[in-house]
Amino acid sequence: MAAPRLALALPFLHMPTKQSDIGLIGLAVMGQNLALNIADHGFQISVYNRTAEKTEKFVAENPNTPGGLVATKTLEEFAASLARPRKAIILVQAGKATDAVIDGLVSVFEPGDIIIDGGNALWTDTIRREKALKEKGFLFIGSGVSGGEEGARFGPALMPGGDKAAYKHLAPIWNAIAAKVDKKTGRPLLGAKPGKPVKGGVPCATYIGENGAGHYVKMVHNGIEYGDMQMICEAYHLMKDLLGLKPAEMGEIFSQWNKGALDSFLIEITADILKQKDPASKKAFVDVVLDTAGQKGTGKWTSVNALDMGVAAPTIAESVFSRCLSAIKEERVAASKVLKGPKPKKVSPAKKKELIKAIHDALYCSKICSYAQGFQLMRQAQVEFGWKLNFGQIAQIWRGGCIIRAAFLQKITEAYAKNPKLANLLLDPYFNKTIQKAQENWRKVVSLAAENGIPVPTFASALAYYDGYRSARLPANLLQAQRDYFGAHTYERVDQPRGKFFHVDWPEPTRPQLEA
Repeated sequence: MAAPRLALALPFLHMPTKQSDIGLIGLAVMGQNLALNIADHGFQISVYNRTAEKTEKFVAENPNTPGGLVATKTLEEFAASLARPRKAIILVQAGKATDAVIDGLVSVFEPGDIIIDGGNALWTDTIRREKALKEKGFLFIGSGVSGGEEGARFGPALMPGGDKAAYKHLAPIWNAIAAKVDKKTGRPLLGAKPGKPVKGGVPCATYIGENGAGHYVKMVHNGIEYGDMQMICEAYHLMKDLLGLKPAEMGEIFSQWNKGALDSFLIEITADILKQKDPASKKAFVDVVLDTAGQKGTGKWTSVNALDMGVAAPTIAESVFSRCLSAIKEERVAASKVLKGPKPKKVSPAKKKELIKAIHDALYCSKICSYAQGFQLMRQAQVEFGWKLNFGQIAQIWRGGCIIRAAFLQKITEAYAKNPKLANLLLDPYFNKTIQKAQENWRKVVSLAAENGIPVPTFASALAYYDGYRSARLPANLLQAQRDYFGAHTYERVDQPRGKFFHVDWPEPTRPQLEA
């Protein structure tokens, strides 16, 4: 048994004469797929995993990539195999594991070498790491990578941030491996196969900004993704409990929706899921899946950051809270036996078609508001962190490869092309006109949901956001008066310039007004 073992170990013993264009550490599913994507585009890539056997097996199973895979057994071998300036992608668990790998690379790399974190890192960690590495002479890029396993293999959306000069070294690889979209329509170019990537098109990769900008934009992408998924689930819930439709019927409806304004990856896979039979019971697959949803934290990060910066992002936050509520399954089952509400009323067949259109419109309007919140959050972040974000380019790179890829993003791209300083997507003529046309249906759906006891938190919060944003005067005047009453927090007046504050001396019998 020793001879085969020795043969498999040979890649570790004999390094190729040509040094690799780039390296990758972390051979879980995402790491393997990204490495193969890079090799498919003609780049030689060195790979390293803490478990050497995994590296060995991966390279042995993929001997014929156009660029070539190079297995390395130690970090020293890994560093020696790379052309200067060395470039190494880290794809390990975010947090302490990433810090440990960075520390290891620092011990074998030289000043001027480039470290790329491709994981779902918290942007503040990326800012910290970039600063610490810069002090030691190393260059650091924090790059969002979106698209899941398939995206990593055949073309993800890539959101790099960090040292701009360092990105110039990475850009040829990132542009090559990114998803591609048609230049005119913005639609994804499909058909990539192992060893045969798609050719032409516009790459879904662009330099985002300094230090943590790339990972921040990826975080917002994921927050928007949370919203998209929850909105789709609410549409499904309404069709199931209000309209009494079967999963296969709903699957056909989503397939039709995917041919219009809602054309997107998430609508496409929803249609496929709803048509799927459970392999074990032969029932509709969706009916046997337990109604508890997991989360990895990026949606929460987006919501917390929105609160920290004082940006209204209620629809994204509600999507996170919906997952939290789903997690207490046993408690909800117990509550269902005690807490009473209206039972959904049967809808006549004649009205079903009308309500399906209304649900479509509610979903689309809510989606517009959710994206408006995400882009407003990024707008404030660039002020907070000193970034210069190009929102049109961000929308462009989300058109392909990533989970939220959708025809809808072409409209956002066009909106920012017309007005790069657009304050809110709702103010763009296309989105304004769309909501004006569809809002009656949107309001009808939210009302019907409330009347029938069906929770639609993202539909309802998006509508409240829209109505709040279009209100010239909100009841916050009373709120601020309350704050002044119990805490002397002061207030501004409608008949005085902004920035001039006053306080009423409430305990004083005459209650005089004082300038703050």
